[in-house]
Amino acid sequence: MGRGARSPKDFRDLDGILILDKPLGISSNAALQDTRHIFKARKAGHSGSLDPLATGVLPICFGEATKFSGYLLDASKRYRASCKLGQTSTTGDAEGEIVRDVPVKVSRQQIQQVLETFTGDIEQIPPMHSALKHKGKRLYEIARQGKQVDRKPRRLHIHALDLLSFDNECLVIDVHCSKGTYIRTLAQDIGEALGCGAYLSALRRTGVEPFWGEDEYTIDRLRILAGQGMDKIDALLLPVSAALKEFPALLLDNSRCLQLQQGKVIRMEPAGSLGIHRLVSGNGRFIGLGEAFPDGSLAVKRLMNTTR
Repeated sequence: MGRGARSPKDFRDLDGILILDKPLGISSNAALQDTRHIFKARKAGHSGSLDPLATGVLPICFGEATKFSGYLLDASKRYRASCKLGQTSTTGDAEGEIVRDVPVKVSRQQIQQVLETFTGDIEQIPPMHSALKHKGKRLYEIARQGKQVDRKPRRLHIHALDLLSFDNECLVIDVHCSKGTYIRTLAQDIGEALGCGAYLSALRRTGVEPFWGEDEYTIDRLRILAGQGMDKIDALLLPVSAALKEFPALLLDNSRCLQLQQGKVIRMEPAGSLGIHRLVSGNGRFIGLGEAFPDGSLAVKRLMNTTR
């Protein structure tokens, strides 16, 4: 998760989540810093980087939301990917040099059949141009030296892979995938399976679990609204608990909330469901996450700062 640098004096404590529509051509961290300065937020981070050539959904976590952003790293994601058929590049995307150019002779039926083979559990070898480390060095640093190293295949899951359009040279697909999926590699592998090669020519992230269907905001739009008053952009923030919808809510009276905030383990009588829960106070306020155990005890996993 990207983090902000030291805050100017007029920056403020702010808690919540914004669904940013990252623009083309800048890094996720640059988009984060722009957004943080628009909101004048002391603390901010993003969850799930996008390459500069990719656009779309980038959740920005402010303040206390950064404590829970790690739970978003396991989230499934959705992309609209454009693949240039008949060519392969050194990086697997439009930034690389073209190293092969062959005629494209495939049909929609062939494409449909190939896409089916990439649906479900698959294995994928991470690309050299990635941030993964090998003996302490980023793979992209090694690749820039013109070197290759062996990478172990990773197991991942493609929930859905749908053909959106095909015009003989450009294939556009909708991908719903698990964390850790490299869409560049997926485009290359699909091209190889079709016998003509391919590289990723454009990529847009269209969704991140659990924020399906939430409104997205561009940096330009945020600047316009901020000019009308900070309350205009504050109203766009989702609550911190919006990132934790997968966990059931557990309503606690104020005395039990206080015990948990003091670091105590409490007893649940009668014992409820096991595992992680969203802890909610009697007045409906989200205070953090707790874990319920088979012996009826409940312990804190992470708490909100409720003192400010």
